[in-house]
Amino acid sequence: MKKIRVGGAVASVAVVALGLSACGGSAEPASEGPVTGDVRVWVVGGDTPEEARAFLKSTFEEQNPGSTLTIEEQAWDGLVDKYTTALSGSDAPDVVEIGNTQAAAFTSAGYFAEITGEQFEELGGDDLLPGFVEAGDWEGVHYALPYYSGSRVVFYSEQVLGGTEVPSTLDEYVATASSLKTADRSGIYWPGQDWYNALPFIWENGGFIAEPKDDGTWEAGFSSEGGLAGLEQIQEAFNTSNAPKDGQETDLQVPFCEGKVAFLSAPSWIQWGIKAEEDAEVPGCLATYGSDLKAFPLPGKDGGAAQVFAGGSNIAVAKNSPNPELAYKALQIMLSDEYQTMIAATGLIPAKVSLAGQVPQDDPIAAAGVEAAKTARLTPASPKWADVEAAGILQAAFTKIAAGQDVETIAKDLDTEIEKILNS
Repeated sequence: MKKIRVGGAVASVAVVALGLSACGGSAEPASEGPVTGDVRVWVVGGDTPEEARAFLKSTFEEQNPGSTLTIEEQAWDGLVDKYTTALSGSDAPDVVEIGNTQAAAFTSAGYFAEITGEQFEELGGDDLLPGFVEAGDWEGVHYALPYYSGSRVVFYSEQVLGGTEVPSTLDEYVATASSLKTADRSGIYWPGQDWYNALPFIWENGGFIAEPKDDGTWEAGFSSEGGLAGLEQIQEAFNTSNAPKDGQETDLQVPFCEGKVAFLSAPSWIQWGIKAEEDAEVPGCLATYGSDLKAFPLPGKDGGAAQVFAGGSNIAVAKNSPNPELAYKALQIMLSDEYQTMIAATGLIPAKVSLAGQVPQDDPIAAAGVEAAKTARLTPASPKWADVEAAGILQAAFTKIAAGQDVETIAKDLDTEIEKILNS
């Protein structure tokens, strides 16, 4: 929810699906003669660049005379609630962007139109990001396809870091951050509710978040041996931070631009907030700490790039789209090489593997994001995982860890709550 970019309170989407079948019609039903209509595309947040938005609208309307396309930007906060209502109604949007960790909740409830095998190949097939394809599948059928990915990288400014060497292992990362902390500067700026940055510590220490068992039920793994080792290291990392113990992952450019941060682990697109002009609507620090902004992939336990959370989005045609044939044509444009190259130009990882080279190669931050994406992982592929996120139990647990409470007790309680939701 990088995106590093997900969340929002919601009841189980599967429960409120109201009988919608996950085996609905394809995204492009047969029709007679040219079809015209008004297509609504919902994108979330500001990650879709203006150039791509303009290209989508102009190309669609040029290719489909008499039809119009409107892009409506939604907020991540409360997104699942809004989608649950809109997609089940008669006034549903036609094409929607959805966070990759939220996709399973909607595909399993039947809110998206099926993408046939022929359409899948036409839209990119095996060239599409495999992890995001998997996130958008349900029971062997494609419903939501990759839109873009953005892995987390560690930002720093030479002005703050000085001559300190960039760490090459996860242990060095925490130790270096500890040595750089002062009363006015965080070693790692890490608000307590930010659980996304915790996942690589769990994975790198051999733990797991939640896995299906042979009997079909789910087992949570924060209290496993590797999970506890990761949580202990997370608590060490929290101790290097001056961020609010119950803070959220918002406006991260503010403390960074005040020169109060040595390391900031965040989605690669955060760079644009830091590099914004000081007089921008959301001020950055292009002339100061943003002028020498650099980044590196979070290092792994034994070196190399750590397994970080793969933020990003999927896109789908709504099952209740009033214009399914036109919606599919919009989807074709959004997954075209031209459109995805515009996505890549912003430093985001495009939906197609073959276009990874379109991410600016002379941009060290983009390069760090591409390197991090090679080992990035997703959250558990359960249709109820969105309910886990929405329940706030992860945020609450890591707030307690940031405050110095007992890790083992927190882990056991968290596993119990996760299993209760996933197995309900």
